[in-house]
Amino acid sequence: MENKDVFDIAIIGGGIVGAATFYKLQERNKDLKILLIEKESALAAHQTGHNSGVIHSGLYYTPGSLKAKNCVQGRHELVDFAKKYNVAHDVCGKVVVATKESELPFMEKIYNNGIANQTEGIEKITGAQIKDIEPHVEGIGGIWVPCTGIIDFVGATNKMAEVAIGMNFHSHVQLGEKVIAVNKKNGISEVVTENKRFLAKHLIFCGGLQADRLARKDGVDLKEQVVGFRGDYYELTEAARFKVKNLIYPVPNPEFPFLGVHFTRMTNGEIECGPNAVFTFKREGYGKTDFSFKDSFDALTYKGTWKLFFSNMKFGLDEYRRAFSKRLFLKTLQTMIPSLTMEDIEPGRAGVRALLLGQDGDTRDDFRIEQTEDSIHVLNAPSPAATASLAIGEYISVMAEEKFRLKA
Repeated sequence: MENKDVFDIAIIGGGIVGAATFYKLQERNKDLKILLIEKESALAAHQTGHNSGVIHSGLYYTPGSLKAKNCVQGRHELVDFAKKYNVAHDVCGKVVVATKESELPFMEKIYNNGIANQTEGIEKITGAQIKDIEPHVEGIGGIWVPCTGIIDFVGATNKMAEVAIGMNFHSHVQLGEKVIAVNKKNGISEVVTENKRFLAKHLIFCGGLQADRLARKDGVDLKEQVVGFRGDYYELTEAARFKVKNLIYPVPNPEFPFLGVHFTRMTNGEIECGPNAVFTFKREGYGKTDFSFKDSFDALTYKGTWKLFFSNMKFGLDEYRRAFSKRLFLKTLQTMIPSLTMEDIEPGRAGVRALLLGQDGDTRDDFRIEQTEDSIHVLNAPSPAATASLAIGEYISVMAEEKFRLKA
């Protein structure tokens, strides 16, 4: 099926970063005709809809990095957006808990990061003060982070797209269209999906778990590769929810590229515990036994994957054991809440995180956004990308206006 309309910009990828970019571009350029293309039947179907729903504060990120700057700016914008458009959220605060002496130096480091990143209101607290906030938690010290919160990221994504469409009735969201090719001719890009062809002057790719593949379809010579890591969650039973008031995080291990298992009160009142982090054999697979030959082959024939495996062997084995053992998962949770029992937790959902891995196994931790002659690619947008989404959208919009000469 042919689509003869020529859009000013087509955005490929309908997660929260794609929707935020759509919203920001349209807000700054009301006359632009913009198309948002999503391969699933709904927006926010993958990373956005399977994350922990936390509005991050900016505590963990290297001062001056894109993550740090965009997280803090994006958090403020996201909360303002949620208030304005009635998106379910709650700025409830969180505690970061140290349970042993060896964690205190790194707790000090992330506290100093928070100060440098202007994370407002943070303070170091004692074990007794932790119990004032979270009575069932045992710790020797911690950080109180009052500006952290929770939000319905799927609701936020849909609202961003809805508001953007309302600014220009020529703009459009196209669901259920998987991009399979990009062709360019005479200054126009033809985006080929499984069912249709769309024309646009410029392209912005926000492909998440498919970012590397989409970049290559657009002719980008990308050396790195996206590798997926599944995170499994447990939930507290209704009878055990009283043991967690809001958000409880461990001090992250600096040698492991994830934040660790934590407790999160969701906007619907449920309490999630997790996630772990295990290599997934399917980029968009949320079950423990999900498998894709292509995804597995691509990941396991890439030397960066093995470099990461070998440098994190002990952590990886521990994560896999926890993935298949409720008892071991509970043991990890009990480091912060010792009173939890097997009867208090039940299996929950899962998510998959996209990591852009270097050939040396480096996780390319900061956000990475690059441009070609007529395209922009979000190549790496791990956590806190959802929190930072509106700031990322603003960043991309400014880049697009300069690169694509959108402003007169």
